[in-house]
Amino acid sequence: MSVQATARITAAPDGRGSTALPVLESEGPLALRRTRSAAAGRARITVVGAMSAPLGGDRLAVEVRAEAGARLTVDSAAATVALPGAVPDAGPASYDIRIEAGREAEVRWLPEQLVCAHRSALTMTTRAELAPTARLVLREEQVLGRHGEPTGTLTTRLTVHRAGRPLLDQQLAYGPGAPGGWDGAAVLGGHRAVGQLLVVDPAYEEEPVPSASLGPTAVLTPLPGPGVLVTALAPDARLLRGLLDEALERLSPR
Repeated sequence: MSVQATARITAAPDGRGSTALPVLESEGPLALRRTRSAAAGRARITVVGAMSAPLGGDRLAVEVRAEAGARLTVDSAAATVALPGAVPDAGPASYDIRIEAGREAEVRWLPEQLVCAHRSALTMTTRAELAPTARLVLREEQVLGRHGEPTGTLTTRLTVHRAGRPLLDQQLAYGPGAPGGWDGAAVLGGHRAVGQLLVVDPAYEEEPVPSASLGPTAVLTPLPGPGVLVTALAPDARLLRGLLDEALERLSPR
C-alpha cells in the first residue's frame, strides 16, 4: 500500500531575538525533530526517516514557511533512498518540497543526498516563493544508484519565484525513460553524483557574483536576479559534497 504524508514547519520570530516554531507537524515516514543550531537566533529542524520511503506510489511532501524575520535551517539525519516498492505497477513515487520565506526571512534547506536505487521511479519537485528581501540557501544532491548498481528513474524540477516573478525553473531527468543522452559525455560523462547549490541573496543586486569554473566538473552561474546557481558532478557523494561545501563557503558573507 502506498503512503501519503505531509510534514509542515512554520518558523516565526519569538520577540527575543530567536526563532520559534509554532507549527511542527510530522506525518508518516517524515519525522521532524528540533535540533541544536550552531547559529544564534536560528531554529534548526532535522528530518528523520521513520520508515522506508519513498517507495513506488508514495506521495510525500514537506511544507516550510518562514515568517517575516525568521531564520530556519532544515536538514536530514541520513540520505533518502528511493526504492521500487513491493506493489507492481504502483507508479512513480513523488516527493514535493514547498518553501515560503517572508520579508527579511532566511531559509537554509540542506538535506542529505537522495539515492535513486535500481528499478525505483521518483518525481521530485521543489518550489520556493520568496519575498524581495528574503534569503535562501538550497542544496540538492542526487546519487544515481547504490554502489555497483544501475540507477532508477529520477525526474527533478526546481522552481523559484521572488517577489512573484520567476527566478529559476530547471528540470532534470535521469535513468530509464529519460531523454536520450542523459548519461553521455555532454551531460553526466560517466559520473553518478550530481548536485545543485542555489543561493538567493538581496545583496547580490548591488554586488553581483561573476560566473566561474569551480574545477573540471563544477560551475558557478549568476542568475538574472539576486541569485547564484552552482551545478556540480562527481564520481560519488563524498566528492560531490566537497565541491558544494567549497562553493557555499565561497558564497558566504565575508
